[in-house]
Amino acid sequence: MEIAKIKKLLDEEVKKRNSTNEISLDRLDPILVAHRYKDPTVSLICALFAYGNVKQIVKFLDSLDFSLLDKSDEEIRETLKNHYYRFQKSEDVIALFIALKRLNETTTLEEVFKSGYLKNRSVIEGINALIEIITSLFPHATQGYNFLISQVTHKTKGAGALKRWMMYLRWMVREDNIDMGLWSGINRADLIMPLDTHTFKVSQKLGLLQRKSYDLEAAIELTKILKTFDAKDPLKYDFALYRIGQEKIEI
Repeated sequence: MEIAKIKKLLDEEVKKRNSTNEISLDRLDPILVAHRYKDPTVSLICALFAYGNVKQIVKFLDSLDFSLLDKSDEEIRETLKNHYYRFQKSEDVIALFIALKRLNETTTLEEVFKSGYLKNRSVIEGINALIEIITSLFPHATQGYNFLISQVTHKTKGAGALKRWMMYLRWMVREDNIDMGLWSGINRADLIMPLDTHTFKVSQKLGLLQRKSYDLEAAIELTKILKTFDAKDPLKYDFALYRIGQEKIEI
């Protein structure tokens, strides 16, 4: 397909998808829960657990009491002692809540992110700053927890695509009928595509992505191509690409 036709197809899809109807019980997405609270910390928890079957994701998120983020360590431990999700045991869920509660007692997720991002306008450095403070405030290392919050990233080739972190940043930085725009002072042009299996396969099929490896380098490559469609806001195409793949729309 010619690049002009691809852009036209995606622009139409973006326009169609930029609707609150896309976020409903009939069209499940983890952002459905985040939208109820419009809070950066709750949103991060929703984003980090956004892997696997979307019904199970939303069911788990609905089971969480987010008011625990203002409670004592003991209350968090007691309330979440039977909560687990796929690779995460209750101890991992508890560790995340305690770390985020401690973070909010002295600073904000936005400020920590900016402390890394603003040096080189690098969202990867911003994410690294968040991972570092979360792990330092409540040291906890299990396979499930390491998967949940990811590792500090210094390379792009072969590195995990940081999909859930990139999706969280999209929610926080962009503002439309889907994304919440809770943060300021971060350029939408600096965001990197949250590459999941749907966007990866659809982008390859459309010829937007040549890289065969599902990694951070592929996410950056796709973002650069989408910047040729919209230099200021390449991630406006993310939700459209995702839904095309999720709904198995013929292209």
